This record gives sequence, structure tokens and C-alpha cells, in this order.
Amino acid sequence: MELGLAGKKAFITGGTQGIGLAVARALVEEGAQVAVCGRDPERLAGTDLPGVQADVTDPEQLGRAVDAAAELLGGLDLLVANAGGAFGGGLLDSTPEEWAQTYAINVLHAAHAIRTAVPHFERQGGGSAVVIASITGWKPGPKSSYASAKAAEIHLAAALGQELGPRNIRVNALSPGSVLAEGGGWEWFKEHHPERFEKFEREDFPRGRLVELREVTDVACFLLSPRASGINGANICVDAAQDHPSAGRLFP
Repeated sequence: MELGLAGKKAFITGGTQGIGLAVARALVEEGAQVAVCGRDPERLAGTDLPGVQADVTDPEQLGRAVDAAAELLGGLDLLVANAGGAFGGGLLDSTPEEWAQTYAINVLHAAHAIRTAVPHFERQGGGSAVVIASITGWKPGPKSSYASAKAAEIHLAAALGQELGPRNIRVNALSPGSVLAEGGGWEWFKEHHPERFEKFEREDFPRGRLVELREVTDVACFLLSPRASGINGANICVDAAQDHPSAGRLFP
């Protein structure tokens, strides 16, 4: 399927590793021009892609990064809000400050990145944004701060799909399940806890394996593309019918 992404200009936060970098490279394969954002200058340089250094939890830095990417690329058509993470543990093992940090790096960064991108999208006649959420956003999992932040991202995409639709801007959430990728956390878990990993893979995935990185990037590229013009405000799950977001019991 021809996705119509050739020549499109895309900016990806958290684009120096994992899903973010994989989406960036997939978009390049489709003919798009891509700039990535990250905090670490060495990782930025290692991507071999145009990069903008910024801490996405700082609204001023993030806003400047979106504007810089648009200037670097000569416009902006697409945005992927991929940066995310968690601070602290569960409710009783975390502080209010850690909850605020978790929300800042997930849902608040996504909202501000899209807000800053709107004028650039409008100059292009419209745009498309994808927020990388997680199945933890609707399947209860460990770290309640992270789970609730991901749930907020899913609702953010739905709300912005309504709010920005009249401006010809689509916003969708993409919620991956557990992704087995080189250098990722599940690869580490597989290597260090092979029996637990095998049990998780066998019992929680109907086809007996975790999601592959390419399965996530294929969906991301489609959602961003004009071929998905009828999809707006949606949450697209890529989890292979995964049962639980975690390999262990959630609330021991």
C-alpha cells in the first residue's frame, strides 16, 4: 500500500532509541523527512538523523524544539509524541513530585508538543499527530502513576481529535503492548529471567510471542499517513491480544 508519506516532514520526541527511533527510521523508508528530539547529544548524533536536543518536560525547551524542527525541515506535517517514562514506584512507594514528573514526561509533554505544532500544521494545510500511549492505559498494571498518565494520553488524543479536527489536524493514540526489541527491557528480562519470560509469553499471548517492533512502526506510519484520513481521536492497540501489561502479578 502506498501511504503517501513521501516528502512529509515529521518530528518525533523520544526519537533516539526504542519505538521512537524505529518509527523515525520507518518514516524515512517511506520517503518522509524526519527530525528527532532527545536529551542526550551522543544518542542524537548516533541516530544519523537531524536532531534537536531538549528536555521535553520543560515546556519552553520543548516548544523551541518543535519550532526548530519545523525550521530545520522547512515545515511540519507530522508529529509523534513518543517520549515517556515513570518516576517512583506504586502509590505507596512514590511521592507527589514523582507523580508530577511522570505526568510531565507523558501526557503534558504530548499536549504541549501538539499545541506548538498546530501553527506549523496549519501552514501545511493540516497535520497528523500520534501519541504513543500503552496498554497500561486501560489494562491495570504496576506503577499507578504511569498507568493513569497513559490513560490520560489516550483521552487526550480523543479530545484533541475533536478540538483540532476542524483545523484538518488528526490526533490518535497508539498503544503498544510488550514489545520485544533489541536493547529493550523485555530483551533484558528474557535473558535474565528465561523461565518467567517463557511463562509470560506462553500464558499472556494467544500466538505465543510478544509484539515485534516492526508491527508497531507499521501501524504508526499508517496512522500518520493520508491513507488513515478517516481515523481521528482513536486509540489503536498493538498488543497481540496481550492479557496483562506485566509479567508478574500486579498487586502482590
